[in-house]
Amino acid sequence: MLSGALCSRTTQLEPEQRGEIWMDIDSLHTRREASRRALRRRRLAAGLLVATAAVIAALIVLLSGSRGQSRRAPGATRAGVRPGRAGAGASAPARAGRGGGVASGQPGSRPVPVLMYHVIAPPPAGAPFPGLYVTPAQFAAQMHALKRAGWTAVTLDEVAAYWRNGVSLPAGKPIVLSFDNGYQSQFTQALPVLRRLGWVGDENIQLTGLPPSQGGLGEDEIRGLIAAGWELDTQGTSHADLITLDAHELHEQVATTRTILQRRYHVAVNWFCYPSGHYDATVVAAVRAAGYEGSTTVVPGWAHRSDDRFRLQRLRVLGGTSPAALISLIAATRGDPPAPPSYDGT
Repeated sequence: MLSGALCSRTTQLEPEQRGEIWMDIDSLHTRREASRRALRRRRLAAGLLVATAAVIAALIVLLSGSRGQSRRAPGATRAGVRPGRAGAGASAPARAGRGGGVASGQPGSRPVPVLMYHVIAPPPAGAPFPGLYVTPAQFAAQMHALKRAGWTAVTLDEVAAYWRNGVSLPAGKPIVLSFDNGYQSQFTQALPVLRRLGWVGDENIQLTGLPPSQGGLGEDEIRGLIAAGWELDTQGTSHADLITLDAHELHEQVATTRTILQRRYHVAVNWFCYPSGHYDATVVAAVRAAGYEGSTTVVPGWAHRSDDRFRLQRLRVLGGTSPAALISLIAATRGDPPAPPSYDGT
């Protein structure tokens, strides 16, 4: 508007005067443009200041959250998962207060005995394998004797973390209490005894084991064991003799069962237990391929860090074993030779 109005007037002026006026107009335009650029720079600076403040605020929130997670990390580590113990959060509260769980970075080397239990009840008349029955009174006496002798129950996941990364174990001499076949008495009789001691067990469940009506664990009871801090592992779909199966059947027993249990109970199921203790190179390879951390046998002896993780030994606790006899059995088998490359019960 200004230049348009002046244009008609300048036609009446001398050239020198018209040049001066246009110079003034150009100068005005330059000043206005400079003013606009300065305004834009101030707005840009203000915008950058706001953006910087927002980034700083976001970083403060992020760092605060990270510090909160760090404070929770010890409890999360005790959940294991693992390493993995993937999905094992349900069992973390029960184990978090037992001590341990600090990684030294130096692998641990202590060997660990693994006890093997089945039914915690008196044997019924005519039971085909009465030695698999340990009465509740015997079991409680054995556990208290172990406690007095300085033992503390841990899980296989905890032992593996100790051997691999030096993750500290609860105070005391570590021992694993494993329970095979998923008998209901393991929930009704063994769990209360271990809970009073602040201990946990290792349940080797079969996917299609005994139904509750025949003395087997129900799903709610299995979840109760997990919530109490027990580790859930497996013997496969059924109590099949794995060395007699073809490749597809073996995969179903070992790999498919693990996937189903993981999805059903939201825990890692890191360890396999050979049914009847039978295994050979093919079975071991299938267990390894399914992603298990390792597996346990029925070959007597302790579990050592130097052992093949897929042939860890255990000690069977038979009915009628006195507390003193159990302590002696544990001591006498520490130096037993490693498990053989294969085992078929003979």
